Amino acid sequence: MYHEKLDVWQRSCELSVKILIETEKIKNWSFRDQLNRSGLSVPSNIAEGIEKPTMKDKVKFLYISKGSLAEVKTQIIIGEKANYLSAIFSQEVKKDVEAIDFMLTRLIRKIKAPQKTR
Repeated sequence: MYHEKLDVWQRSCELSVKILIETEKIKNWSFRDQLNRSGLSVPSNIAEGIEKPTMKDKVKFLYISKGSLAEVKTQIIIGEKANYLSAIFSQEVKKDVEAIDFMLTRLIRKIKAPQKTR
């Protein structure tokens, strides 16, 4: 499948795994679940969108991934303030989120750009 070749999909999968491992021992189940679900949503929506046949659908799902990234960042900030997550982990994830967001923005622009005919 084509989405598996995309750096942005691979990097977002790595982020999801990192979040799953780090949050494993958080006792607040609802917080842990919400953070894990938003983290899993990023690569899942990239995969779903890229495999869609139309440009409109591809872009729609990539924007959903960007929204999930914003959720992850928000939950990471809250988790750090609530002492669920370490400052080091939070900084690392926020950097990952920014990088993935940038990659998604570039991918969306590329998909939306008119295709040149030869």
